[in-house]
Amino acid sequence: MEPLTVLYEDKDYVAIDKPCGVLVHRTGISEDTSFLLQQLRRQIRRRVYPIHRLDRATSGVLIWAKSKQAASRLSPMFEQRQVQKTYLAIVRGWTADDGLIDYPLGSPEQPQAPRQPAQTAYRTLARSEMPWPIGNRHATARFSLILVHPQTGRWHQIRRHFAHLRHPIIGDRRYGDNKHNRFFREVLGISRLLLHAWRLTFKHPTQGTTISIEAPIEENFIRAMECLSLHSSEIDLLSERAKPSPTSDDL
Repeated sequence: MEPLTVLYEDKDYVAIDKPCGVLVHRTGISEDTSFLLQQLRRQIRRRVYPIHRLDRATSGVLIWAKSKQAASRLSPMFEQRQVQKTYLAIVRGWTADDGLIDYPLGSPEQPQAPRQPAQTAYRTLARSEMPWPIGNRHATARFSLILVHPQTGRWHQIRRHFAHLRHPIIGDRRYGDNKHNRFFREVLGISRLLLHAWRLTFKHPTQGTTISIEAPIEENFIRAMECLSLHSSEIDLLSERAKPSPTSDDL
């Protein structure tokens, strides 16, 4: 496995650009032998502690603590919605200009437990209509590029919420549209989940400065945008407005 790209680092935290297709840590339901936790520990030669999670299929910003004490300071900020999480996604169909999905979600680990509140805000950046009769129901296929801000952190929340709206994320093998996924895989050569954790913004727990960490959009995601003619100058504008975050042990 190639070295992980470090996006931000100080004496307490380190953020990486998570590749899609890799698990964050070992789990009893997977036979994988490579995990980001072990790889990052070897790469920076010290223990790290997960602060939050990303699905195996999702790419983007993932932050870790370098001590249990640092983890205990930042983890509650995720739970208390003090961290702004921004994702990019490509979905089937044309989404509304903006919206808030307020739909409770259950836990697969406790199927008998009541569903928990879950909210996901989104805004549409671009739409396209392509001359592809996918599934043979329509002569064309519609797609949307969206900016997503999950307000809560339920299991597979973004993927489940957009599937609930009938706008599943392209490449989602569990909740998505199999015909669209097959078309992207076999015709366009794109098999990844088109969901990217683009940015994390939060106030540093000890320094008080605002930290904004952005992960570059992965090559196959960009290629999908190009194939679908989903052009958004706003992505470049948002990137320009983002404050660069220093990488220093002096923070």
